Amino acid sequence: MTDRIQVPTRLLVHALVRADGTVDAGELYRVAETIGMSEQQVRLCVKRLVAEGRFRHEGRGRKAVLHASADTQRELAPNLDFLHHAYRQDTGLEPWDGRWHLAAFAVPESARPARDALRDTLLRLGGAALQGGLYVCANPWEPYLVAAASELGVPDSLTLLTSTDLRRGEVSDPVELARELWPQEELAEGYRRLSRVAEVRLARLGGGPSPDERLVIAVELAAELSRVMEPDPLLPPELLPQPWPGAQARDLFARCWTALGEETPSILFRQYAGISFPPAVPPR
Repeated sequence: MTDRIQVPTRLLVHALVRADGTVDAGELYRVAETIGMSEQQVRLCVKRLVAEGRFRHEGRGRKAVLHASADTQRELAPNLDFLHHAYRQDTGLEPWDGRWHLAAFAVPESARPARDALRDTLLRLGGAALQGGLYVCANPWEPYLVAAASELGVPDSLTLLTSTDLRRGEVSDPVELARELWPQEELAEGYRRLSRVAEVRLARLGGGPSPDERLVIAVELAAELSRVMEPDPLLPPELLPQPWPGAQARDLFARCWTALGEETPSILFRQYAGISFPPAVPPR
């Protein structure tokens, strides 16, 4: 495995969004330079994000400020909640109550953009398609879906329900359903990669890296964590094979973040600022 992680420019921009929805261009270019991105690369990415309506550009050059759109902020906002939830699952603080959370929607063709956006939200929140227009999740996702449907102007098109006896074809066992509905091995391999990345960075942190090296480590860890967490439906441990690689990877990430400590540049990982990382994951 290559030691240096490829950090997508778009991910870097998202990582630097502050609580007020802005990105300081001076910070963005400085961090980009540190991890080996060219100014042209960053400028083109910003240009695309503005053209897509995801950010608004104010000012010039490194004194500019980027303002994230409402849609962009909505998409990024749940990340902290999900990371909190994942650590609580890993430490046994979020046991599964046996309920499946289902959502169905019927948005007319005349509102196709809203229909597509709602479907994307369902998938982004960890939903798996059962059949046309019907999705299932193992975690309570109702507040996020209601908010998304309301913002898209289609609140009456969404139907929500829960079930403790979900059956798909001949399969009703929850563990088997989870194995059929979500790509667990693909997710597991992503977390194994994160563990390898975190182990290397943890060793480097023990060697007293320079501030710039710490900056690079922080960005690389952010990139890898985001890469593997985005497609993860965060299935409860009761539905996953044990030991689950995700728990080990997040534990290693937490140890890295603790090692980075107060010396980590404040411009990074703002989405993790409120997290109190748990102690090491106990063996199962």
